[in-house]
Amino acid sequence: MARMAGTAARAEALLGHGVVSTTPVAGGDICTATRLRLSDGRSAVIKTRPTPPEGFFAREAEGLRWLADAGGVNGGANVPELLAVSDDCIVLTWVEPGKPSGDVAERFGRALAATHAAGAAQFGADVDGFIGLAPLPNRSLPTWPEFYASRRVMPYVRAAQDRQALSHEQAMIIEAAMKRIHDLAGDPEPPARVHGDLWSGNIIWGTDGEAWIIDPAAHGGHRETDLAMMALFGLPHLQRVIDAYDEAAPLADGWKHRVALHQLHPLLVHAVLFGGTYGSKATAAAQSLLDGPSDD
Repeated sequence: MARMAGTAARAEALLGHGVVSTTPVAGGDICTATRLRLSDGRSAVIKTRPTPPEGFFAREAEGLRWLADAGGVNGGANVPELLAVSDDCIVLTWVEPGKPSGDVAERFGRALAATHAAGAAQFGADVDGFIGLAPLPNRSLPTWPEFYASRRVMPYVRAAQDRQALSHEQAMIIEAAMKRIHDLAGDPEPPARVHGDLWSGNIIWGTDGEAWIIDPAAHGGHRETDLAMMALFGLPHLQRVIDAYDEAAPLADGWKHRVALHQLHPLLVHAVLFGGTYGSKATAAAQSLLDGPSDD
């Protein structure tokens, strides 16, 4: 009760509106989420963490704003409105969760294509960010293969080795794939405006009949990265999303084989954070790239 009262007081100070009630939101290992009913009739959600890394919530807010800029007349993916942000919390409009449907999945696929098409000024971002609580190096490099190998994969290969989540032999296989990344990456594409951590838990299927994206690790990247992330842990109606996306913004030849390339980074992040079999899964993904496309 004391924590809830403190959360309500923090929200009131930031929003300038009274909080009528608070309700804990299930899930979320990184932050504590609380639904707020405000005195003006709106609902919001506040995410808090006692000692977040410096700039943690600020980076999230910047990513949400940047992704939201691709909406409106451009028809980009829906992003909850940012109501307030501070060093220890962030407050967003509440999205009432509903059930996934094929029609919503198709609209989301088209909207995500529009978000990606809004583009970015560079591969990377002006400042480093976070994926979960893990650091996300964002310093720009001229091409996506250079950026992905140097800012996404190899830092986490080293970190996974340090945490004994990846053996030397496994690291060498992934490094061998990175040495061939210019051949593996397909034809060059301009920087896309990507979410960067688009697993199923960061997509809310709203009761309003829309899909909403949250918790970004936004940066200028490759559009196939978001699609590969959706496939990594499973997404309802994924094929409907992909088909609608491909119709709106046709994917390049060979994109299915490159899914393993784009999944290397999140698999390595999980190896660093959670250990288990993620190091082996990352190694298997790299080996599949070195082996080349299958005949089927």
